[in-house]
Amino acid sequence: MPDKSANTQVYRIVIKASAQAIWDAITKPELTERYGYGGRAEYDLKVDGRFSHKSSAEMKSFGLPDEIIVGKLIESDPPRKLVQTWHPLFDAGTTAEPHTRLTYEIAENQGGVCTVTITHDVAGAPLVARMVGGGGDPAQGGGGWPWILSDLKSLLETGKRMSA
Repeated sequence: MPDKSANTQVYRIVIKASAQAIWDAITKPELTERYGYGGRAEYDLKVDGRFSHKSSAEMKSFGLPDEIIVGKLIESDPPRKLVQTWHPLFDAGTTAEPHTRLTYEIAENQGGVCTVTITHDVAGAPLVARMVGGGGDPAQGGGGWPWILSDLKSLLETGKRMSA
């Protein structure tokens, strides 16, 4: 697990799926609600396009706002690379921190598998750095990127969430 105090955190997983299937799971709202913490991610996949992650009904029941993460697209190269800003609005603490920079890279390997690398530059955002690093109870929001990537892998390889 990366150092949660580091300015840049890198997470990597190998998934038996096409680059396009992985790209779609990251960028299509009907798929984003099927893994990780759920909710619908909406992307305007052009430079300076808006990113928004909407709360699920369950998230709203815990008091989270309708829109829980916002950002802007910096680079969009389907289905290989997506770079965006990432700013959670979970509470006053995360809302007060600066936007961070999130990069998804999808590399095709031999045998129908891809390596997905998430690089999250969390400089100046210590609350976000601790949160995305995981290590806590995923049911309480503590799984971070390791949980999300593992659940993405499960969905794409089995058609089911890890918790299903």
